[in-house]
Amino acid sequence: MSNKRKKYQASFKSRVVLEALKEQQTLSELSSKFGLNLNQISNWKKQAKDCMPELFKKGIIKKTEQKHKDLTDRLYKRIGQLEVELDWLKKKMSQ
Repeated sequence: MSNKRKKYQASFKSRVVLEALKEQQTLSELSSKFGLNLNQISNWKKQAKDCMPELFKKGIIKKTEQKHKDLTDRLYKRIGQLEVELDWLKKKMSQ
């Protein structure tokens, strides 16, 4: 019987890391509270600290928002094109 790795959602990881960063409880207490291994909490905490400077870089949020907007625009354009093609095919099939 194989042991499957647990997969945690980002919201859960964030909550655990925020609690760890507050340092109001020891890692042992957090481990018991969330049912995680001490090393897992330490790893997530380290990852958060390593990535934190990226969050505060100038313009990173604007770039991400622009990429999202561009992708959304392309997808809506493609959806429109497919709807037009579908309507054309329906007309051709009914003739």
